[in-house]
Amino acid sequence: MIRGALRVDGKFEGEALDVDHLSIGPTGRVKTNINAVNVVVEGLVIGNVRASTRVMLLPTARILGDIRTPELIIQNGVILEGRCIISNDLNQSAKTLIENLYKQGE
Repeated sequence: MIRGALRVDGKFEGEALDVDHLSIGPTGRVKTNINAVNVVVEGLVIGNVRASTRVMLLPTARILGDIRTPELIIQNGVILEGRCIISNDLNQSAKTLIENLYKQGE
């Protein structure tokens, strides 16, 4: 776990990247699963992204992987292939939560 902020403007590969605040610059190329508080992407990511607060994808972002976060901001121009799960409770299935809310209305 990296405490504080990390900015990637080059290439990073590995099994996982665990950091408080991650920023991937326009020339950044990351191939790993990411676990962070906040993530801002301008470059390329291959891997799943899990952020406990927010993921922001700027116009030059290219993502191949799933995103799980309470807040997702996607600007025009982003290329993304993967599932997006937006939920305040990252440990509970959003599907289960929504199905239970539906049943409460019966």
